[in-house]
Amino acid sequence: MTEGKPGVLSQIPRGVWVLGFVSMLMDISSEMIHSLLPLFLVTVLGTSAFTLGLIEGLAESTALIVKVFSGVLSDYLGKRKGLALFGYALGALTKPLFAMAGGIGLVVTARLLDRVGKGVRGAPRDALVADITPEAVRGAAFGLRQALDTVGAFTGPLLGVDLMLLWANDFRAVFWVATVPGLLAVALLLFGIREPEAAAGAGRRNPISKANLRRLGSPYWWTVGVGAVFTLARFSEAFLVLRAQQSGVALALVPLVMVAMNLVYSASAYPFGKLSDRVSHGTLLLAGLLVLIAADLVLARNSDWISLALGIVLWGIHMGMTQGLLSTMVADTAPEDLRGTAFGFFNLMSGIALLLASGMAGWLWDHYGAAFTFYGSAAMCVLALLSLAARPKRGVARKNGDGLDKAV
Repeated sequence: MTEGKPGVLSQIPRGVWVLGFVSMLMDISSEMIHSLLPLFLVTVLGTSAFTLGLIEGLAESTALIVKVFSGVLSDYLGKRKGLALFGYALGALTKPLFAMAGGIGLVVTARLLDRVGKGVRGAPRDALVADITPEAVRGAAFGLRQALDTVGAFTGPLLGVDLMLLWANDFRAVFWVATVPGLLAVALLLFGIREPEAAAGAGRRNPISKANLRRLGSPYWWTVGVGAVFTLARFSEAFLVLRAQQSGVALALVPLVMVAMNLVYSASAYPFGKLSDRVSHGTLLLAGLLVLIAADLVLARNSDWISLALGIVLWGIHMGMTQGLLSTMVADTAPEDLRGTAFGFFNLMSGIALLLASGMAGWLWDHYGAAFTFYGSAAMCVLALLSLAARPKRGVARKNGDGLDKAV
């Protein structure tokens, strides 16, 4: 047993570690700003809550659209690193704009450019992970990258809060500091990753021709559908923050809910990613859904802080079980030369589903209360369970640790 863990980690290519730390640094940079941006807009720039909602909706919609085009373009060019580097550089260069903003116009510009950068880098980066990783440890590789990314998601807000306390709520000073990890992420990607020859030498052809879309096949499109249904069942984590507010947690401590959820998410992502290389993907998805149902029922039935803590832990475990796994399934079911396109469409559909799910959750919250919001999520989990039962009979074969085939 003691030799098993080093064995798996040693098989994960150095490039995956580099991409994981690149994601972590950029997430630290982004979350230092994004965790404070709503307060900055409302208290410093005098923006209304409605305008804030419009800005966030427009930003996320922009990222969704760009993800498809960047994935397709990476397959057409046969190159991943250049597009990923451009996306990370664009994200890093927007950070000073937040610090310099004297009005809402520059904030909107920076927010949109930041989301364009995220959309550009996402699909090529995930395709690059698949390109450089042996199939036997692909789940572990995606889990590791996701775990490191999530470390940034909780480190960024913590640094932001600490600096705000240290510098007497000086938003702009914190925003300037946030530029540093963003630039480090770009430098690390530039000098730390060498694109594999197979990807760099691919010929140019239209990835979204009818013939190529047919090549993606029913197992891939089923994975896209399952990912979308999973996302419909798991709305924005902003509603976890609202539930925390109802539980009696001090207002100043409410943002720590997301820190706690991301801590659990980060700690569980790699172990479950490693497990996905050895067990049926369908079984692990089923277990992830059951954990989410448990989280929903706990959060729906009680609003005390003990129930909140248990619900947050279960939610984070669900994320760790399923998010890297779904990326692995996309990589496994897509042809090698269409992986960028495959991740682009997968991210687009999941993103649209998240917008719909969050809108539905908000409507339920306003009209029927918090409990119905979480009961609604549990109901969507049942739909996801049905979609798992309807998976294609002819799936992709995976191999377990003994070299035996295991159906996805």
